[in-house]
This record gives sequence, C-alpha cells and structure tokens, in this order.
Amino acid sequence: MHDIRAIRENPEAFDAALARRGLDAMSPQILALDAERRSRIAEAEAAQAEQNSASKEVGAAKARGDDAEFERLRALVAEKKGAIAQKQTEAGELDQQLRDLLMGIPNLPLDSVPDGADEDDNVEIRRWGEPRGFDFAPAEHFEIAGVIPGMDFETAAKLSGSRFVVLKGGVARIHRALAQFMLDLHVEEHGLQETWCPVLVVEEMMVGTSQLPKFGEDSYQTREGWWLIPTSEVTLTNTVHGDLVDHATLPRRMTAHSQCFRSEAGSAGRDTSGMLRQHQFEKVEMVSITDAVTGLDEHARMTRCAEAVLEALELPYRTVVLCAGDMGFGARITHDLEVWLPGQDKYREISSVSYCGDFQARRMNARYRPEGGGKPEFVHALNGSGLAVGRALIAVLENGQQADGSVELPAALHPYLRGKTRLTSEGVLA
Repeated sequence: MHDIRAIRENPEAFDAALARRGLDAMSPQILALDAERRSRIAEAEAAQAEQNSASKEVGAAKARGDDAEFERLRALVAEKKGAIAQKQTEAGELDQQLRDLLMGIPNLPLDSVPDGADEDDNVEIRRWGEPRGFDFAPAEHFEIAGVIPGMDFETAAKLSGSRFVVLKGGVARIHRALAQFMLDLHVEEHGLQETWCPVLVVEEMMVGTSQLPKFGEDSYQTREGWWLIPTSEVTLTNTVHGDLVDHATLPRRMTAHSQCFRSEAGSAGRDTSGMLRQHQFEKVEMVSITDAVTGLDEHARMTRCAEAVLEALELPYRTVVLCAGDMGFGARITHDLEVWLPGQDKYREISSVSYCGDFQARRMNARYRPEGGGKPEFVHALNGSGLAVGRALIAVLENGQQADGSVELPAALHPYLRGKTRLTSEGVLA
C-alpha cells in the first residue's frame, strides 16, 4: 500500500510512476478524498474543543444560579456531542474509502526498471548455458515415451477436472527429488531457514501480500472463509504481520516447499497441454524480510540463489528484468528466470524474484526499530521462486530426453534417487 504523505508531497512523481505502468493519473482523486477526510477530522476536533469549553462553563452557570445559561450550555454540549459523532463517522467512512482506493493501486517501479508495456519489452541481463543440440526432433515433456506412463492427465481429469495431473512411478520420484534438492541447496549453501507453513490462511494474510482485494478471482476460498495459498510467499511474508521486529534479526531469509493453488482465471486457452500451467502445483519459495538499506542487495542475492538451482541442474536459462508494464502488482523490480525448453524451442519462466520495498509491510503493519533507537520503520520484503517444482520437472525431462524416449537425469539428483541416473523409455528409474 502507498504512503499518503508521499503522494501529498509529490503527486506529479506518483502519477509519472503510474504512467510507466500504463495507468492514468490518480493523485487528484486520492488527494481530493484525503482532503475531505482531513476536513471531517478537523471539524470533529473543532466541535470537540467547543464541547469541552461549554462543559467547563456549565458548572459555572449552575453555581451562580443562571438557569437559562445552564440549559443553553447543556443543549450546546449535547449538540456538539452529536456533531462530533457524526463527523467522526464520516471521517471513518472516508478513511476506509481512501484505504480501499490505495489498496487497488500497484507498487511503483524503481527508476532502474526499463520502460515498456508487456513481455516483449523485458530486457535480458544475462544468459547461462548453451541449449543442447539434438539429432532428432525434441518432444514436449508429456510426449516423451518414458514420461507418458508416469504423467496421467486422464485420471486427473476424472478426479478433479482440467489442469490437474497424477504423477506416478519414476516421474513422481523425480518430482519429489527436485523439491528435496532445492530445499537442501537453499538451506545448506544459501543460508535460508527451512519453514513449513499452512496452506490455508485467513483473509487478512492474503490482503497483507496484496493478493486481495484486487485478485480474489485468481485464488480459491473455502466455505469456511479460509483462502488456499497461491504460493508460500503469503505465509512466509506474513510471519512478521503486525510485528515490531528486532533490527538485529534482519535480514530474515526463509524457504518453504508447499502445495500452491491458483484458479488461473485469466489464462483461458494458454498452455492447456501438459503440466506447465496447473490449478495445483508445488513450489519451493524464498522470502526475505529486511530493511531499506539492504533491500536491493538482497534482491541480487535472491536472484543468484534461484539461478544456482538451474545451474546445478545443468539447465540453460536466461535472466531478464521485467519492464514497468509487465511487473506484478506488488513489485518495484522483478527478475524473471526463463529456462530453456527444447520441446517448445523457447525460454519459459520458471522463477520470478521481486523486491517489494515497504509496499506489503504497510498492508501488514510490519515494522522494525532501527539500531540505536528512533522511530519504527516499515520492513522491506522480497520473494522469489526457488524454483517452481513442476516446471523444473518439465525442464529436466525435456533437456535430458534421448532419441529412444529415455531421459538422462542431472547428476545433482542422483543422490536423491538412490543412485539412479536415468528414466528408461518404459518409465522406470535405472
């Protein structure tokens, strides 16, 4: 959420930043609502002062036996009490309107973020690995002979409908091994704290990380009112919800492997084949809670943590910085990692690493007290996939496929598969 004081101080800069996201100016609407709210507050305070003054005079009028003045002052006190209540109610309603308005406005891009409208304007900043040459036409993951027995979309559709999958046998083991490998790498080499969290959260937590109120249709809500998390960014970031954090504990670096749930409301017709875009999937998420000084350094560090996973899995990728028009709602800057998928003959996103500044912290009211004292400040939050497990599975299968329909698996996974090194064309680990 945005700082209303910053908008008051420099509305032109606020509108210019929104324009980079392709949005119309909003400061006139915001400031008009803010002025009306502040006017009601001032009117309530003025009425309170008049009530206090009249209350003092009531006793004096009674003491000197001035009944007429006494009754007039009593009526005035009652009148001002009603006026105070009315103005406070109006101010509260306007405050909620202002909060709702600010809640629906995306974060402002950093100056370093490139201009642009969509993914075509994103800027590649580095590339790792060379896509492998094939002496046959590489298949997509769900067409590889050794994968077909272990990736069952028909049964999943019977159980749950479209955009679900049942993994079996060797494919299921590779999927599990990937998640375990990622967690171990982040914990043992990157210094992240492994965390296990619920996948059901109360609505306030979804508001805190900006999935709500604007993007409710993208997630699932239970009959009891809980929300299914779209990613463990929601739970990990909200661990500091409402807290005054000890600055000495920052940065807090966390990782979690979880089931994730998304309705994919805006993706009709996109990636309907295979398991690239599913309603239920798994991710190993990374979240850092830090301060304003170290936020951008932490963003670079988190990006490297995600890149290290792809390098260990021997998967070619490229890192791009998203343009202002393509960034997610809560981000100030985002690096996307795109892994090479030979079956599609293109790079596809497998991780987004975003620095959100204090945007989420204002919604969560999460603060820290600076070292040496001083006024509490909002924490800064970052999140990133490290990685999306299903998409990593796709990449491993497609990049390792052989002409006979078997799949050679990266060495990093061998210990997690009890020494097995490949998926045979019959779908068995060997």
